[in-house]
Amino acid sequence: MAEEYSYELKIPKERVAVLIGRNGEVKKSIEADTKTKIDVDSQEGDIFIYGKDALGLYTCREVVQSIGRGFNPEIAKLLLKQDYVFEVINLNEYTGKSKNTLLRLKGRVIGKEGKSRKLIENLSEAYICVYGKTIGIVGLPEAASMAKKAIESLLKGSTHANVYKWLEKRRRELKKRRITEMV
Repeated sequence: MAEEYSYELKIPKERVAVLIGRNGEVKKSIEADTKTKIDVDSQEGDIFIYGKDALGLYTCREVVQSIGRGFNPEIAKLLLKQDYVFEVINLNEYTGKSKNTLLRLKGRVIGKEGKSRKLIENLSEAYICVYGKTIGIVGLPEAASMAKKAIESLLKGSTHANVYKWLEKRRRELKKRRITEMV
């Protein structure tokens, strides 16, 4: 008989309803896709995941964590595909304890009316979510890596123009590589 594994994690209370979904649909769909069982303590935001399939359990944990980090369930479910990854940048590593610094850094990544975040998403082909004291990234490994490097550059003080130029250059290189791989 296969051994049962489990994970215990915590997500912000205000994200619990998103994880559960209307009439429990999101939670049921994640359970079905990963062959796991999810128990939710909505008072505390504690999530318990059980299953016999270690890979399904790990994938389920990634999807739940990405929803907890602010992603909409449709984007979080991209992690069910084998080659998608989830990255988290902890803003505390760049801010110290200053709330003003945290707000300023989040503002640098988001940009005016979300323009910077959208541009990084478009150039890297990864999804970005700025939530609380973290920035989450969902995408294919190369895309997520590009987005992470771009965001870290912004957090360390690089100009937006330099970061966009770097992203555009990397994107051209990627397209060239894809084309030569097809030939």
